[in-house]
Amino acid sequence: MSADTPGGVHSDAPNDDLHSPIFRRLEQLNAIGAALSSERDINTLLEKILLAAKDITHADGGTLYRVTDDEKSLRFEILRNDTLKIALGGTSGNAITFPNLPFANNLGEQNNSMVAVYAALHGQTVNIADAYAAEGFDFSGTRQFDARTGYRSKSFLTVPMKNHENAIIGVLQLINSLHPETGEVVPFSSADQSLAESLSSQAAIALTNRLLITQLEELFESFIGLINLAIDEKSPYTGGHCERVPILTMMLAEAANDSSTGELASFHMSEQDRYELKIAGLLHDCGKVTTPVHVVDKATKLHTLYDRINTIDTRFEVLKRDAEIELLRRQLALREPRDLSAEAELQAACEGRIAQYDADREFLRHANIGGERMADADLQRLRDIGTAYRWRDVSGVESNFLSVDEIENLTIRAGTLTQAEREIINHHIVATIKMLEQLPWPKHLKHVAEYAGGHHERMDGKGYPRGLTRQQMSVQARIMGIADIFEALTARDRPYKLGKTLSESLSILGKFKEGGHIDPDLFDVFVRQRVYLRYAERFLDPQQIDTVDDSRIPGYCP
Repeated sequence: MSADTPGGVHSDAPNDDLHSPIFRRLEQLNAIGAALSSERDINTLLEKILLAAKDITHADGGTLYRVTDDEKSLRFEILRNDTLKIALGGTSGNAITFPNLPFANNLGEQNNSMVAVYAALHGQTVNIADAYAAEGFDFSGTRQFDARTGYRSKSFLTVPMKNHENAIIGVLQLINSLHPETGEVVPFSSADQSLAESLSSQAAIALTNRLLITQLEELFESFIGLINLAIDEKSPYTGGHCERVPILTMMLAEAANDSSTGELASFHMSEQDRYELKIAGLLHDCGKVTTPVHVVDKATKLHTLYDRINTIDTRFEVLKRDAEIELLRRQLALREPRDLSAEAELQAACEGRIAQYDADREFLRHANIGGERMADADLQRLRDIGTAYRWRDVSGVESNFLSVDEIENLTIRAGTLTQAEREIINHHIVATIKMLEQLPWPKHLKHVAEYAGGHHERMDGKGYPRGLTRQQMSVQARIMGIADIFEALTARDRPYKLGKTLSESLSILGKFKEGGHIDPDLFDVFVRQRVYLRYAERFLDPQQIDTVDDSRIPGYCP
């Protein structure tokens, strides 16, 4: 397209000399560039770009387009018009429903009739003094819009947005430059065009940088997702935990951020602080990738690669078989002469032994579950069973009924883990810290290892792995500790227990507060602001969501 056509850059736009007002606008442009560079949210950034361009050129309206991912069209991102009070896209909350502007028509030819597409395809600014008088472009859609609204679209300034690689990533289109004094619609001046092009260049770089950072963050979070997926593949029970703890952590963190009294009144988070805590939450159990799956998933006391209670069942069956065989042999010995009374006594004795075997077997099966704290008498009974009976395997070797390892596991007072297995489980936090401290964290994520590595510490210094006290811990690490415990109490997907109700969980958590286990101020915020309820409505079974009486929660201070 030649320079004397509407697609030519300057044919009908007046020239201005650059005097002091322009230099003031250049200062404004510099300030805008700095503001754009610091913006993290894409929608807000796009909106700032358009609003800055409108402001610096005195435009009444404008549209910002972005090249689609397939690079075949322009997509409407932000649309503003002050006279018509139209605000679409960006942070307005009003969606743009206009179709994309294709780069090619139905015949596969370049769609040069649309001014925004022309600017994108050719990388040229198009400055039009009056759309109704311009030739070479199709403004029928603009005329229809004007007819519907009573508006008069006149001057257009359409600027391509080029990134640092000189690739077009979007188009900035401004409509109706207003004279600063009279308010009359005038053409966009050459100074307006120069400023808009400079702004477009800065904006394109800022947008590209923000998109690159966003892509890197998404890639990083995807790697975190891979770690959690690996843990999930090892154990489906911990996969949900890795998903839920970060969410509950952020819920409690926001509640703490909103607190205006007590020690938490000075706790405030920026958006970067929130992102850092979110990442720490996602990675808080990454060390479990090193934990043996048979320990993580230990559903019963005798569970290893399988539940060994079934092996003990077999031994009982062997005992019963041996008892019946012994009965029959002794009955046969009484056949000549026949003694019915003696046979009856033998029968009764055998049935008594079998009944005792069944009772002891049922006792061991119950003890294997590990759901209740075992009494001393039960522990002794279990040891007696282990040594009182003898059984003979297929090779004829006679042994105690329970091995030393089986007795050690079955005499676990509460839960399903031996002390050695607890240490293996606890090691996951050591592994987490080691793994996270190996990474070259950028400045805004430098606390991730500390936050993630502190969720098993206690306020009284009796936690692990470092035995930190409350004063030595960040608020974020203390928040994560409460989230980790509450999720574990209420989780429905554990192999060794049912999810507890809200009232049960809060009662246990309250006792932890009284015992110096968790942060007292954060616990009170957790209850007072009903963080537990918002979490429950999202993740708990309705049967778990019972009525909570605050006055009955141990240690709670309203």
